[in-house]
Amino acid sequence: MRLALLAWRYLWARPLVAVLNLVLLSLGLASMTFVILASEQVEHAVQRDLAGIDLVVGAKGSPMQLILSGVFHLDSPTGNIPLGTVKLLRDHPLVARVVPLSLGDSLHGFRIVGTTREYLDLYGGQIEQGRTWKIPLEAVLGADAAAELKLRPGDTFAGSHGLGMGGDEHDHYRYTVVGTLARTGTVLDRLVVTSTESVWAVHAHHGSAPAEAGQAADEHGDDHDHGHDDDHDAAHENEDDPREVTLLLVSYRSPLAAVSLPRWVNAQPALQSAAPAFETARLMKMVGAGTEVLRGFGIVLLAAAGLSVFIGLYHAVRERQADLAMMRMLGAPPRRVATLVVAEALWLALLGIIIGLVAGHAVTHLLGSFLQTERSLSLTGAWVSPWEAVVPAAAVLLALLSAALPAIRAFRLDVTKLLQAH
Repeated sequence: MRLALLAWRYLWARPLVAVLNLVLLSLGLASMTFVILASEQVEHAVQRDLAGIDLVVGAKGSPMQLILSGVFHLDSPTGNIPLGTVKLLRDHPLVARVVPLSLGDSLHGFRIVGTTREYLDLYGGQIEQGRTWKIPLEAVLGADAAAELKLRPGDTFAGSHGLGMGGDEHDHYRYTVVGTLARTGTVLDRLVVTSTESVWAVHAHHGSAPAEAGQAADEHGDDHDHGHDDDHDAAHENEDDPREVTLLLVSYRSPLAAVSLPRWVNAQPALQSAAPAFETARLMKMVGAGTEVLRGFGIVLLAAAGLSVFIGLYHAVRERQADLAMMRMLGAPPRRVATLVVAEALWLALLGIIIGLVAGHAVTHLLGSFLQTERSLSLTGAWVSPWEAVVPAAAVLLALLSAALPAIRAFRLDVTKLLQAH
């Protein structure tokens, strides 16, 4: 204990050097912590949002854009496709499930998604308050959307055109909130979900017959249930139906579908398929380039901190030769003197670990707050990763390596020569 206290006092005997070393070490460790937390949460979120989706089908365009717009709701879709495509794919023997999505509007940055209740089932969505929609222009809110917008069942709102803020509002078609969803930890938390007929109703004035939506509303009534949805769709999905949807989320019935179905879809004149596994691998590779840069930056900072600690301790041993010789004269063995130098470096490592971990979590929290305002990915500073154990291990290893040579020098001090010199 006395040795640790003495090392602590030696550390702060030169406060500027100690602070410089501490800042470099903490920045490096904070960078490592941030990379671990952010990359793990992004990867986890991607896997959760893709669960149960084997193929995304939309209008011709970029497959990456289909994934970003249809699965993560971070981009604009490539266009619309005929409603008859839903039945076409549902009748395909290799397809187990088709969930249609109709996009185009948002509410203060939260995307409004017209779909069926299968979409809620896809992400395990459960009603926390109220109920699901029964007729067009009824909507349920995801957990984050409900908390941010402060809307409750019975409130009304008008969507605005586009995904960003500032789009034209559809004032004549107001939605009624009929329920809020329990938190799922998926993209569903950031969405406003309604029926496909609601989106048709709101956009009827853009060209489609407005009567379609009203007629659909009358046909659904209060007894509109899951099975009724399917019957309704099947009754209307034919090649002559002018109505459209934006995207289809497809689940395979058999692994063999992965070989032939994307090729079959791409052969259709108006359709484009995107395999989430392939496109997200590309996406993670692009994101990974950024994390590699940040990780490299952290390693450079750690290397600089290690070099600074080494130089500081080496000079400290030279400056304290008289003190160390006195310790030896009072009976301290060489091993104890060398341990004093190592303990000083370990104190620095301990402080760097604490500050680095706290700073890494704080930066992750700040980034998560920023992304939340952008209605983007969900990150939290409260995330704890087992890989964070690498941070203290790296700090202790760096401290031991930096202190090794100064400690050996302290161990080999010639007390007789030092006393004669003084």
